[in-house]
Amino acid sequence: MRCVIARFPFDLTKNGVLEAMQDVKPEPVTGESVVIGRREYPAMQVGAVITRQDRRDFSAGEVVRAMTRLGFTCRTRPVDTAGPFGRSSAPIDPTKVI
Repeated sequence: MRCVIARFPFDLTKNGVLEAMQDVKPEPVTGESVVIGRREYPAMQVGAVITRQDRRDFSAGEVVRAMTRLGFTCRTRPVDTAGPFGRSSAPIDPTKVI
């Protein structure tokens, strides 16, 4: 299937993506991801492997659209707005009685 990533056309197949990602160790997922086989890869890692381009040249959205068209499951992670300390970094509510 012809997919455009970073303004370049690529002829991608599901089997071709599976083969390219076969021996690649997944990085930690922090944003959008693609499930390939039993593993979940960050969308940017998948894009870098299949296009052989720098990650700054394309967006995760482009990779997710292409992988969805090929039949892969894509996921998004909610942004953690609580901060690194979880709920303890929330402002104190003076009206709340403990």
